[in-house]
Amino acid sequence: MSQKVLLNATEVHIALHRLACQLIENHDTFEDTVLIGLQPRGIFLAKRLKSLLENDYKIKNIQLGHLDITFFRDDFRRGEKPLEANTTQINFIVEDKKVVFVDDVLYTGRSIRAALTAIQSFGRPEEIELLTLIDRRFSRHLPIQPDYRGRQVDAINKEKVKVCWEEQDGEDAVYLINS
Repeated sequence: MSQKVLLNATEVHIALHRLACQLIENHDTFEDTVLIGLQPRGIFLAKRLKSLLENDYKIKNIQLGHLDITFFRDDFRRGEKPLEANTTQINFIVEDKKVVFVDDVLYTGRSIRAALTAIQSFGRPEEIELLTLIDRRFSRHLPIQPDYRGRQVDAINKEKVKVCWEEQDGEDAVYLINS
């Protein structure tokens, strides 16, 4: 198994700031916008973006929720072992809000399809956008594209993209792993 660095810590930092600035361009004060991190790994990216927006760009009162999509996936019964759900934590109404789904890697699009179904339990958003750190361009099973992307990656065959976060993995980096 070999791995190649796609983004080092500095490049991750730059991508996060660029994504934050793009969000500000489209959502200004975030008065009618909420961020929803998709469990499990989209949470790290969503928390980082919220922190950047509040601390570096002085935007106040950004609402952040966590959405578990485990049992909304169309493939959740296909595995050998039982799945364990993560927590959903949305302490606000999404009705008539602009929702930005945040996930680390956009791969087949199935997680986003599941998130679109799951969010309906919390109201009917005015609009939904997708922000992803890594867009795996040639892997889509569904016609889903990100509105904001940190980096586009051409991963083929059995290559995997692994996003590491300082809080979880001890470093900020993105790797392409060839198994």
